[in-house]
Amino acid sequence: MISSLRRKFVGDRAFYKMALAIAVPIMIQNGITQFVSMLDNIMVGRVGTEQMTGVSIANTLLFVFNLCIFGAVSGAGIFGAQFFGSGDHRGVRYAFRYKLLLCSALTAAGIAVFLLLDEKLIMLYLKGEGTAEEIAASLGYAKEYLHIMLIGLVPFTLSQCYASTLRENGQTVAPMAAGIISVLVNLGFNSLLIFGYLGFPKLGSTGAAAATVIARFVELALVMLWTHRHKEKCPFIVGAYRSLRIPGKLAWSITKKTIPLMLNETLWAAGMALLSQCYSLHGYDVVSATNISNTIANVFNVAFLAMGNAIGIIVGQLLGSGRLKEAADTDRKLIFFSVFICFFIGGAMALIAPLFPRIYNTSQNVRELAAQFIRIVALCMPINSLANACYFTLRSGGKTFVTFLFDSFFVCAFTVPLALFLTYVARVPIVPLFLICQLVDIVKCIIGLIMIRRGVWIHNIVKEAP
Repeated sequence: MISSLRRKFVGDRAFYKMALAIAVPIMIQNGITQFVSMLDNIMVGRVGTEQMTGVSIANTLLFVFNLCIFGAVSGAGIFGAQFFGSGDHRGVRYAFRYKLLLCSALTAAGIAVFLLLDEKLIMLYLKGEGTAEEIAASLGYAKEYLHIMLIGLVPFTLSQCYASTLRENGQTVAPMAAGIISVLVNLGFNSLLIFGYLGFPKLGSTGAAAATVIARFVELALVMLWTHRHKEKCPFIVGAYRSLRIPGKLAWSITKKTIPLMLNETLWAAGMALLSQCYSLHGYDVVSATNISNTIANVFNVAFLAMGNAIGIIVGQLLGSGRLKEAADTDRKLIFFSVFICFFIGGAMALIAPLFPRIYNTSQNVRELAAQFIRIVALCMPINSLANACYFTLRSGGKTFVTFLFDSFFVCAFTVPLALFLTYVARVPIVPLFLICQLVDIVKCIIGLIMIRRGVWIHNIVKEAP
């Protein structure tokens, strides 16, 4: 019995070596990025609560745009991974072009929206209890930070197009190296521009935004240079800019998969933003506390997020090469591994819950709230890991409409209305409300496991592609 379960859910050494070869570079890149983002957040938090709150609100809005871009490159990336698995480099090139065209249009639209609606969007998060002076200061800092960050949307978008395509082709080290250098640049300029060291101006939160923009241009330059100088490892880039032509049939096939996925990521991020806005109705301190909690959670979450990306890439390549039975077996073992490691990672996060908020220059009430939020997120990490693994499994087989229903529809149609009901009708305090909203993902996990067990995702979508 035990031996049978072991064979079903646990791989051998070669299996984990293969999986970690994909996951670890992504984990390192994202981990360093989130660690520097955490230091960025701490630095701004040392300046004052109002600046930290303003930056937190602006980043919540930018998070919606970032997820929209992620959805756009992921939709084409499903085809990119399967084309690579089948040895079709021309198909990978077409998927890359599709990313460039769609993401350029989305970036232009995103900049326009943020410029036109900046104050209205920011004020949605400043409705809770707080003095007029605190709200006005946070609004001003948020607008300044947001406007500078808009400059960095273009290099961010192009970097995502290149880096995602490289990963789909098994080249995970180059994007990782570019990301590491970028975050080190970000950290260096954070120190110089936030606090005004070495004769630089002391800019506070606007300095943090400027440092991020500089780092994004550095990352784009590095990833582009590496790709174009290593054409033998990146055959998709040969002739990629000779034209922007994509066969009509393929473009329509990618669009049908991309639109649900892009809408899913955007609506999920919007749902998370609405959830944060709902939390903010419980008081000005809650905005700061959730910002602190999210900052440390993002660092610990990189493990299961990287495993999700690895599932999408590895399983997608197996599906594209027609090894369907092996894809199902590999997926099951990767899901188990992702959830297993999160029990230990969540435990480590819970241990530092009372310590991390003390770093911030804020009130004792904010620190206590943040510590409680961190414990709840740590408790729910295995649940989040399972939901994330199910999402990437379904996506790897091109079931983007199913992932739309599974992910963003669930948040917008269930989690957010539940939070509003508990806030306005049941009058539930913020801590139990936060816990309930985290635990509802158990329902999503059950649905995801049922769909995976039925094998609805096992599909080679590039078999008939032109």
